[in-house]
Amino acid sequence: MKDDRRREVKARLIAHMRSGRPWDEAAREADLRVGRATAYRLLRRARTQGDANATEQDGRHGHASKVRLPVREWLAEYCRGSPWTPGRIVQTALHDRFGLTVSISQINRIRAALSVSRRRGAGGKEGSQVAA
Repeated sequence: MKDDRRREVKARLIAHMRSGRPWDEAAREADLRVGRATAYRLLRRARTQGDANATEQDGRHGHASKVRLPVREWLAEYCRGSPWTPGRIVQTALHDRFGLTVSISQINRIRAALSVSRRRGAGGKEGSQVAA
């Protein structure tokens, strides 16, 4: 869903819930697929931070949607160039380059999917490659 459209439907959800509708009815009327906890989290953010802040991106750390194609391409190139780089170093490099905070576990999942992950050999020592 496009950002403007997503903001619009979140605002409708909040308005419906403020008018007293149950969260599931409000979500259905707003045409937004969210769970109960998310609906009430948005309503709480609207109350505490204002409607404009509640409808913005939530900026969760490590969320896979942050790692779009340009970031994935950079990560693949970076890790192929130095496959033994620890996740915390890759995490810092991602933040410096793109301003993203991505969890180390998410970085490792992406590295594994791209076949550029750090691997341990049969002896469990770093530096020994596992035969592919």
